[in-house]
Amino acid sequence: MSVVRNLSGGGIAFWCPGCEDTHQVNSQPERSRWAYNGNPAKPTFSPSILVTYQDLSGDGQHERCHSFVTDGRIQFLSDCTHKLVGQTVDLPQWPYAPGTYGGIEEPEA
Repeated sequence: MSVVRNLSGGGIAFWCPGCEDTHQVNSQPERSRWAYNGNPAKPTFSPSILVTYQDLSGDGQHERCHSFVTDGRIQFLSDCTHKLVGQTVDLPQWPYAPGTYGGIEEPEA
């Protein structure tokens, strides 16, 4: 079962259980910043993935998610600001029906 989605216009997205939101990487060969092993059930991306964003709670705090994704598992590094800091967990299944979240489509088999 796939834990990633192809993005309209290119790239790959996965659901981050630490941020409880999507993260995406550009894996198109001509513009790639990340290598992708091509396995939608057990993806590996390299190098690490760093996502920063402003907390929507209104306090203006910036959040950080820094991870490695290897063989379908996500390792959260010590500089993360969410509840899974320092842990390694399986990437979860996509929480939305195919094609219902931001133009995201199922990857081709």
